[in-house]
Amino acid sequence: MSNVNYFLVNSSILPPVFEKVIKAKNYLASGEAANATQAARMAGISRSTYYKYKDAIFEYNPLASEETVTINAKLKDNAGVLSALMNELYRAGANVLSVSQSVPVNSVADVSVTVRVTEMTVTSQQMIEKIKKINGVNSVNLSDKNVLSGG
Repeated sequence: MSNVNYFLVNSSILPPVFEKVIKAKNYLASGEAANATQAARMAGISRSTYYKYKDAIFEYNPLASEETVTINAKLKDNAGVLSALMNELYRAGANVLSVSQSVPVNSVADVSVTVRVTEMTVTSQQMIEKIKKINGVNSVNLSDKNVLSGG
């Protein structure tokens, strides 16, 4: 297999077909198109053109490179505990990307919350300290200890 090189290029200098391939991929990803044929038609390209370029053209998303952390917590199985944790994240300016919660065992549930920290008004460590004070939070920690600043 040969080395693959990537370039970040302003789309204004590229042929319009590349932007149409991105549109087709977005139609598929959003569910607006049920299949590649429909997505290609909606974007104004042939299905063969879509398949020719779909694995080689990607839209740059600057948000994907922003810092994220995952918060792991053990929460008591009481009404409102997860909601209080989410409220604390909101107050800190964290953008919640995903939440995963296990079924409670012995009245304790494991919760994992991944957040984007670039817009936070406090550091990640300050946020963790506030979460620790929530009634019903047994323990909390960051899985990525390298990202402790946030705003």
